[in-house]
Amino acid sequence: MTSTQGALAGIRVLDISRILGGPYCGQILGDHGADVLKVEPPQGDDTRTWGPPFKEGVASYYHGLNRNKRVQHLDFSTEEGREALLALVAEADVLIENFKTGTMERWGIGYEALSQRFPRLVWCRVSGFGADGPLGALPGYDAAVQAMTGIMSINGEADGGPLRVGLPVVDMVTGLNAVIGVLLALQERQRSGRGQFVEAALYDSGLSLLHPHAANWFMDGTAPRRTGNAHPNIYPYDALATGTDPQRAAIGLAIDAHDAGHGLHRGVRATRIPTSIPTTRWPPAPIRCSWRWATTGSLPACAGASACPGWRTIRSTAPRVRARFTATGSSSGSRRPWRPSTDARWSTS
Repeated sequence: MTSTQGALAGIRVLDISRILGGPYCGQILGDHGADVLKVEPPQGDDTRTWGPPFKEGVASYYHGLNRNKRVQHLDFSTEEGREALLALVAEADVLIENFKTGTMERWGIGYEALSQRFPRLVWCRVSGFGADGPLGALPGYDAAVQAMTGIMSINGEADGGPLRVGLPVVDMVTGLNAVIGVLLALQERQRSGRGQFVEAALYDSGLSLLHPHAANWFMDGTAPRRTGNAHPNIYPYDALATGTDPQRAAIGLAIDAHDAGHGLHRGVRATRIPTSIPTTRWPPAPIRCSWRWATTGSLPACAGASACPGWRTIRSTAPRVRARFTATGSSSGSRRPWRPSTDARWSTS
């Protein structure tokens, strides 16, 4: 029998974070059935104004991170606000926050104080650089961390300059890591009966994204570099010109010589490239990667291939997108039926 409540039904989450990483974590927990209460300052989360577009005065940016949550407003800088928070914490399984390190401690409601009072509480902090080390306690922002971790140095065209990834990838992965930490802590609580302090830092999460560049560097010391649409370890794995320029065909093939007669032809059929490519003379993957100029010359048939640019592809596959990633919910407090849209599915949720 299929459950309609979600795997986290019965888990109560107090989300007092703002902007992206923390709210994204809370949203995913809510997508899977947790009862999430978002507590915002009197003026609301900053992202309410990050538009256009707006709906009823609230930006799409905010709606995209705060569905399946109830909302309340408190001012933690006041005694009344802190007392109200403590009453909410007493009923919570998980607390998510991303205040600058030391802020909640200064108010007398930090982890050390509250963990003694609420020993089963799982406290999740989303921070820029963690609390210790040379950069400890400093605030962090996605764009800055993309630069500091080297993500920008490997993103962009080979002959271009460093380029920020066009979405807040560090913030979002930090939110995902926070979810993982919360779930691990809840599992540990099942055994020990005690909560945990979970920290997901933007800087750590940014570094974790550097595969395979970091793995390559650790193995042979080769400095990572930008490769545009190409892959640093696999070829052909690139966007190639087509007969319908300026559109391009995106090709991703990671096959070896023994597979060339079958795997490559399956791949070119999927990309609508004619199967006249002489695959029998294709070298193994390591040689293809090292001799890219010769491999690229083996793909003249791409000139006759048809292609579809990314956003048009998304629109053309709208039924597939709706089938896999539909989610309903509300950032205004109501909890309508939902389907998870942000992560792995469960067979019973």
